[in-house]
Amino acid sequence: MDNGCGKTIALANQKGGVGKTTTAVNMAAALASLGEKILVVDADPQGNASSGLGVSPPDKHLYHCIIGECAAGEAIVPVEEFETLWLLPTHIDLIGTEVELMHEREREGFLKKALAPVAADFDYIFIDCPPSLGLLTINALTAADSVIIPLQCEYFALEGLSQLVRTIRLVKNSYNPGLSIEGLLLTMYDRRNRLTYQVAREVKNHFKDTVYSTHIPRNVRLSESPSHGKPITLYDPSSSGAVSYMNLGREFLKRQKKRRKKP
Repeated sequence: MDNGCGKTIALANQKGGVGKTTTAVNMAAALASLGEKILVVDADPQGNASSGLGVSPPDKHLYHCIIGECAAGEAIVPVEEFETLWLLPTHIDLIGTEVELMHEREREGFLKKALAPVAADFDYIFIDCPPSLGLLTINALTAADSVIIPLQCEYFALEGLSQLVRTIRLVKNSYNPGLSIEGLLLTMYDRRNRLTYQVAREVKNHFKDTVYSTHIPRNVRLSESPSHGKPITLYDPSSSGAVSYMNLGREFLKRQKKRRKKP
């Protein structure tokens, strides 16, 4: 499915602190601001995407959907101040799925099955993965059409990247033949740091046009916004972080349009 209607995109990186959840929240908000119907699926038991969008722990959440206690449509909630942004929230209980699904048949496909009834209701679905390569991330990659990889501009990020790419290839070969890398996003970009340029150059040399031309800078306002339960586009629309994510949203949509034109 690559027509932009119900396209599901996982945001994955097993290394924590690279801007994965920040990107899930703020890219979704940017696209909603541009008129797209967006669903964020918080598949990280820490629940940072949920709190970052101002949603308190609900009665129904992703854990209930995965184990079959409720339908995804019953757990999805609207995000305040947005007309076209929704969230499928999570709860710390989601940790239990790693154990509960361990001996289930086709355990990698539970999230895909849960999202299937609502996929066509949105233009894009973004799944915020936990910072690991465990069963929840495998479920997200199995459910997704493509993957966005946020990558912090530091040396150790490159080591983790190769492991993640191997996992994506494994899921593609075993469970999800249509899975592709949507794009790599350079985060915490510091123009004053020589290492930033070195990492960016190495990533671009290897992944070519897959790397987004938009970079997400280090920005204090971007770090503050989750504590206020607001995406950066609401918290401080004029900040460099907000401008960057709006630019990323436009670049993303431009890529989608270009792909749809290809025969």
